[in-house]
Amino acid sequence: MKAIFLHSKWILAGVISVSISPAQTIQIDIAPSHATNHFSPNQTLGAGVDRIASEAIDSGLTQPNLGRAMAAGWQPVSYRNNTELSIEAWHWNPRGSWSEPGQKGYFTSSTDLGEPIQHSYGYSLPHRGFTRNDGTPNAGYSRITDGDDNTYWKSNPYLTQRFTGESDSLHPQWVVLDLAQAQPVDSIRIKWAQPYATRFAVQHWVGEDPMHSPTHGVWQTFPGGAIEHGRGGSEILRLQARPLPIRFLRILMTESSNTCATGYDSSDARACVGYAIDEIYLGTTSAGGEFHDILRHTQDQEQTTTYCSSVDPWHDASDLGTTHQAQAGFDLFFTSGVTRGLPAMIPVALVYDTPENAVAEITYLEKRKYPISYVEMGEEMEGQFLSPEDYGSLYIQWATALHRLDPTLKLGGPGLGGGIEDLEAWPAANGKTSWVTRFIDYLTQHGHIRDLAFFSFEHYPYDGCRMPWGSLYDETDLVTHILQTWRDDGVPAGTPMFITEGNLSSAASETYMDIFSGLWLADYIGSFLTAGGNGVYYFHYLPLLMEHGCNDSPGTYGMLSVDAQYKIQQPLAQFFVAQLINLEWVAPGEKQHDVYPAKSDVDDGAGHALVTAYALKRPDGQWSLLVVNRDQQNAHGVRIEFQGQDTRATFVGPVNISTFGKAQYQWHPGHTRYVGHAEYQGEPSVVAESFGWADPDGPALHTEPSVTADSTYELPAASVVVIRGNIRAR
Repeated sequence: MKAIFLHSKWILAGVISVSISPAQTIQIDIAPSHATNHFSPNQTLGAGVDRIASEAIDSGLTQPNLGRAMAAGWQPVSYRNNTELSIEAWHWNPRGSWSEPGQKGYFTSSTDLGEPIQHSYGYSLPHRGFTRNDGTPNAGYSRITDGDDNTYWKSNPYLTQRFTGESDSLHPQWVVLDLAQAQPVDSIRIKWAQPYATRFAVQHWVGEDPMHSPTHGVWQTFPGGAIEHGRGGSEILRLQARPLPIRFLRILMTESSNTCATGYDSSDARACVGYAIDEIYLGTTSAGGEFHDILRHTQDQEQTTTYCSSVDPWHDASDLGTTHQAQAGFDLFFTSGVTRGLPAMIPVALVYDTPENAVAEITYLEKRKYPISYVEMGEEMEGQFLSPEDYGSLYIQWATALHRLDPTLKLGGPGLGGGIEDLEAWPAANGKTSWVTRFIDYLTQHGHIRDLAFFSFEHYPYDGCRMPWGSLYDETDLVTHILQTWRDDGVPAGTPMFITEGNLSSAASETYMDIFSGLWLADYIGSFLTAGGNGVYYFHYLPLLMEHGCNDSPGTYGMLSVDAQYKIQQPLAQFFVAQLINLEWVAPGEKQHDVYPAKSDVDDGAGHALVTAYALKRPDGQWSLLVVNRDQQNAHGVRIEFQGQDTRATFVGPVNISTFGKAQYQWHPGHTRYVGHAEYQGEPSVVAESFGWADPDGPALHTEPSVTADSTYELPAASVVVIRGNIRAR
């Protein structure tokens, strides 16, 4: 072994042979009754595969890229479905049938076992009412302010009495206009399509942004805004005598004419329920009776912004998106090897699809005998502004259909987005605002809480544009807090909690390549499992191209960088930390690991723990610590003590130490590389991109020293260290 001199201490293989004063200690509570969790790595520590460029799918699910990604050690896989975020209907099998002649209507993918499915696609919805949603905010536009008399918005028929079995007033539908700034309004013109609202209210918002701060204000109905006997067509409503400055306006619809939509097959019940609006005009009426519209009507995102409660999934063959992105086909996914033969978490589309298509999907997978662990019902419900009662109703309809097919399916959701606080909605009639509480209440009141086999959410805790080093201090509290929040909201005790997608931020940037991202990953996984989490899926599994993220810094969203041809260039910080977690901290496989609480007394004097630790009792009898030194500049020496009710113990004898710090990895931003030539003003010009690179670039340092009860362990600055061995009572 090679000895080195550091911080006035002789260090041998990561162990300091003399004590440090004042003492810094990691303490592990090993009382059996104090274990906080139990898990099996091949069911708990996974990764996600999402909708990405077709080239990324084809390269990522074949060798050598697939093997390099799988070398990170993640086990089960979650198949992510991006069509919900894009307001699209999912043709999980490109082959299938339409509900109406002429390749239009509601599509059901085929269950026939024909040619293997390599890719699948989303189809945009022609009756969309969103200018943008919280999923893909920069694509598509609303039909409510597009200026086209031949288009219209229509609500989801599955949220009407015909399908819910409840009065339509219990599932009110709405559209919201955002004028961008307060403007004077006293009149509105609604050009209804079929079916129209016979009872509705026109309201304005008093408070903050109602779409993102739904409890910081109230909807108030205009004096002339309560309509009890709507007749459809197009007419101007005088909302009040004098113009009122407003920014947000809502039309709340509670009773339908149940007349059949234009362009639909009227024999289909879905054509004749819900609500439809061709165009909305808003503004003022002059003394002479002339109406003056202030909205912008265009077929792009410069239009006046609108939001809606739901969208009818009706569409036709021409609505196939032109994007180069695709979902991996199920056959490619399951036969590529990415699942390791383990059961995979599979999504069904719910918000913009039909229960028939969901049933067909599971039928196909079961015909192929592909192993399914769980079925996630929809993705990022709050990003679609779906009310908890509306989601609950769709959930029950889909669950009933799926369990009729296979009663053993483990269904769950709601796949909430990456928030770190309780999710709130406009107050219900009973005053409740917690989205999760109301969803759980809905399932319970309708006798379907047993259909919730797991509760799922995503975790993206940081704004990608603002991640100072001190953000690392927050992660342990953030993930612990959100788990407790969902329990406090009423998620039943014993219901597994899954993070089905997670990473630093939903916006890639250079921070993803820095060692910062590796330290965060260790804290994220360790704190989630310590807090009682049951399954976590790293995102994104497959290698992706660099992109320009926040502050125009180039970054990639994952563990490996690739060139323009998807040839892997080098592993990144999260790759090496993933290996420490999956191959060193845990014993890979199906055997149970027990999680125990651990804490250190190393802090920054301002209440922030500089060193965090996560302790496991492995099935091989060894104790294993995942230790993170979040101090960017300073190494720390620590003693390690295990304490039970009547026991004090330490590591003794040979231990395995794996270290990943600045000596193993450093990211260097701003490297300029040649990518080709272009012509500029008639002259040839070199085209280059500014990317960074890692040097050194791993691997982690592995040593096997022999230690005593008095040994002190060196944690390099900004490092992740796994210490594993047997303990002996003192």
